[in-house]
Amino acid sequence: MYVRSGRYVQESLLNVTTTSTLLTLKETLNALGYAGKPVYLPPKYLNNPEESKVYIPKLKTSKLPTPEQTQELENQSPSRDSRGLLMTPPGAKLAELFEKTMGTSFTRTDLNHLQQYMAKLVTEDLEMAANLEITVETTKTNAPTESIDAHAPGESNRIRVAITDSIYKATYQEIAQTANINGSMGCPLTSAIACAIAKATGKPTIIENEKTSMDGQTKEAEYHTYKEE
Repeated sequence: MYVRSGRYVQESLLNVTTTSTLLTLKETLNALGYAGKPVYLPPKYLNNPEESKVYIPKLKTSKLPTPEQTQELENQSPSRDSRGLLMTPPGAKLAELFEKTMGTSFTRTDLNHLQQYMAKLVTEDLEMAANLEITVETTKTNAPTESIDAHAPGESNRIRVAITDSIYKATYQEIAQTANINGSMGCPLTSAIACAIAKATGKPTIIENEKTSMDGQTKEAEYHTYKEE
């Protein structure tokens, strides 16, 4: 049997092409006037539960639509008049690669499994970073929901991810000031982790904050899953 070895590309080429795509995404959202915080949707919100989609509301004060509404939205074309739009996030295909490498879908896992396996997946199996750590904190809130940023009453998870020496470290530095992407929809790796969390928990997921060290060597991302009304 003939087995081909893996092909590798220079890190600089990877970062150049990735940055261009993310900047194009930013410009598209700005042109359409969408200012709300992106929400990674769990399977029940989508017609195809194996896909990964992010919902971007038109306004910062918008609430998350019902699963029935987002399923209808999948068949509509983006426009300036829509209350929100669905997009394929930057890490969707990378999340699919994660699942292929694991041999199972994130929909058949849970947050504990994700916390245990993700570090090995990123650092050993795919060699995308030198180190990755995930910590999970469960919180409860009784505050009323006024927008996507104000989580509905109930139990939620705050998930912190620290990534060291990622293959996207040059990309982190390039888009560090791009607010529409950094700290909201994420770069390919932090976005892929958001896709995985939404599938594994079955809850809407937000990237609340992202921080990058000055040299791009360390990336920290904070995710929040929450219970819908």
